Amino acid sequence: MIASLPMYDRPEVRGATDRFWQAIRAALGDGPETLHRNGDAWEDWQSPDLLLSQTCGFPYRTRLHGKVHLVATPSYALPGNAPGYYHSAMVVRADDRRATLTDFADAVLARNDPLSQSGWAAPECEAAALGFSFRRRTINSGSHQASARMVAEGGADIAALDAVSWALIERHDSFAGNLRVLARTRATPGLPYVTAATRDPAPLAAAIAAAIPALSQSDRDDLLLTGLVRIPAQAYLDVWTPATG
Repeated sequence: MIASLPMYDRPEVRGATDRFWQAIRAALGDGPETLHRNGDAWEDWQSPDLLLSQTCGFPYRTRLHGKVHLVATPSYALPGNAPGYYHSAMVVRADDRRATLTDFADAVLARNDPLSQSGWAAPECEAAALGFSFRRRTINSGSHQASARMVAEGGADIAALDAVSWALIERHDSFAGNLRVLARTRATPGLPYVTAATRDPAPLAAAIAAAIPALSQSDRDDLLLTGLVRIPAQAYLDVWTPATG
């Protein structure tokens, strides 16, 4: 069996993530002893051996829907968002005088991945509403942390960061002081937990729901976890999808 929680697995919170998995495993009464790390996320998500992982809304609606079961969606400490929903923080250099997103119509966007909801679909949706696209001026960075660093160090002008990732960057990365939030994107359903299509997701949802309050307050604060909600698949499928080029 494969269990992975790859989305916010920074070294600074890895201990809390491991304890979260152990709490899930204890509540479920099953599962591998340790989380699967350093593997290919796409292989994990599509494996018939997948017990539990966390994916992004964009991969789910474009490639994984019908191949995995949604389990539930974690809710994070993100003021201004409904439980289970999140937004992207559009960050720019602190000394950049441009004041609105329209001012960045000709700017270089750093994105973590072309199939990222928070790093690509969300900012491109906002740009489209204003009559432009970032598509011809985009650099792939590989992670939200790398995108933020790229902007802070002048390698790009703007980046859209998953709000949880941004909160962790603010806590743990000194270069965050060189950045400011220009705008927030509209909220969309958060990053869901998934399991293989052959598995019943209900016991997993129940185990996660039990595991979150079983964590110490310190671990919940480190992970920003506040609860678990059920968001229907259609809510993910209804989110606008941009071109990925």
